[in-house]
Amino acid sequence: MGEPDIKKQLEALAGDAGRSLFGKDFLLTWEKTREELAAVAGTAGLLKSMREAGIGTRIFDSGLAVSQFRDNSTRTRFSFASAADLLGLAVMDLDEGKSQIAHGETVRETSVMVSFLADAVGIRDDLFIGRGHAYMREVAEALERAYRDGVLPQRPAVVNLQSDIDHPTQSMSDLMHLASHFGGLEGLRSRKIAVSWAYSPSYGKPLSVPQGAIGLFTRFGMEVVLAHPEGYSLLPDVMDIARKNAKESGGSFRAVSSMEEAFEGAHAVYPKSWAPFAVMEERTRLVESGDKRALDDLEKRCLAENAKRKSWQCTESLMARTRDALYLHCLPADITGVSCAQGEVEAGVFERFRTPLYRQAGYKPYVVAAMILTSRVPDAAARLARLIEKPTRRIA
Repeated sequence: MGEPDIKKQLEALAGDAGRSLFGKDFLLTWEKTREELAAVAGTAGLLKSMREAGIGTRIFDSGLAVSQFRDNSTRTRFSFASAADLLGLAVMDLDEGKSQIAHGETVRETSVMVSFLADAVGIRDDLFIGRGHAYMREVAEALERAYRDGVLPQRPAVVNLQSDIDHPTQSMSDLMHLASHFGGLEGLRSRKIAVSWAYSPSYGKPLSVPQGAIGLFTRFGMEVVLAHPEGYSLLPDVMDIARKNAKESGGSFRAVSSMEEAFEGAHAVYPKSWAPFAVMEERTRLVESGDKRALDDLEKRCLAENAKRKSWQCTESLMARTRDALYLHCLPADITGVSCAQGEVEAGVFERFRTPLYRQAGYKPYVVAAMILTSRVPDAAARLARLIEKPTRRIA
């Protein structure tokens, strides 16, 4: 992308939406206005264009970005590290097993102790219903108090790298991918997207990806159809948020009980496995009680239930019902005949969309960087403008 396009992107960021993000954490997309979400996407797009044009984007000349992953991660872990480096921050991963957390150190104390020179704290805590989002709030409150008390010289931005409720870095990456495919955010209006449960030979996958999808796509006038078998429902509060968002944006939201109905006439599809809400609640209770035998029994029951629904798979015949739909996935997908005997998607469908899927994932480093930048800099657009006017070439 050339300089004229970069300047056009910069002009589009002018306004108050980006500035209103300053000093704010990014934990849930539905806590942000539609204009603020567009500002994050616009900032991410500009950072991407600057990087591709070889323009340096190191806003910071020192500082830490602290990551805390309480669940496994590949794409989000490397996206956070890439985003930090893009902005000039060093990454320090908080390993709970090597810290005083293992000896009972409080969340409040840990949060402050790792943040004296930190500008961002990214947290993944997605496994237990009612725990992950609450943990992030506790960290944010500790940092806010320490900043107001003069203990911390700056207020680090807390970024949700996936909680039990939402996965905003993923859903915002998905949104940018959809916008690129359909001609911008306005091009999403009235587009039908099917967010569907799909079979997996594993259990316990978080609810936050589908919840993030329905919570965000309904903000932009899309016709969002959620499909899942009986008993595989999402959090009721998030379902209510999706309905409210759809009403306000002029889009629509409904739940159906078959992939066929959801895929019919869809412009995009997002088939992804997740565990039932009730199962995740039970799992959380059993983990807290330390009842390993009951946990093993729960896993066996859930795998048996999943196995009854192997037909919930994204196939070429289902894709034929769509309007030449774009296939999305947060990755890694359970690919039939490749990563498992039978899974979420046929190998042929996945292979056909491999390159677009990689592009979808490729937006995440820029989304994370935009979330950090808009939180830590009062006018991110103006700051980036200075870098564009007098560019430092990344490769001289």
